[in-house]
Amino acid sequence: MPSFDVVSEVDMQEVDNALHTTVKEITTRYDFKGSKASMERKEKEIILVAEDEYKLGQMIDLLSARLVKRGVDLKALEVGKVAAAAGGMERQVLSLKVGLETEVSKRMIKFLKDGKFKAQGSIQGDQLRVSGKSRDELQAAIAALRGHDFGLPVQFTNFRD
Repeated sequence: MPSFDVVSEVDMQEVDNALHTTVKEITTRYDFKGSKASMERKEKEIILVAEDEYKLGQMIDLLSARLVKRGVDLKALEVGKVAAAAGGMERQVLSLKVGLETEVSKRMIKFLKDGKFKAQGSIQGDQLRVSGKSRDELQAAIAALRGHDFGLPVQFTNFRD
């Protein structure tokens, strides 16, 4: 029985590369001259620190542009609220969404059932396995899932015939 997996992954190496090029650009930009703005990644979070919200917004714009150039989908980035940090600085945390949550997997299964596809979905941890009778049905299911917005980037892996 043919099957494939639906996953939501982010290439952390590309995120690191985008982060480093953004930090380089911030150090050379005129509007950040003399600023104590900084960016760092810890696990699945990117922490931004700057003097004011305007600079935080500029940093997010620069990082977003770099991520897009590197092929990282911005749906995987969740922007947190601005909070006060030590020394009169502002702090903002960007979270990277990795893996399919159970709720999203259930919505995908419901979407497949409502679409009258001859495919069944089963949740396996942070991924969704979809199996069906024919390869054509699964390819139609992939096209439908790709066309629908679930609020996070999805990739299709492990297609087996």
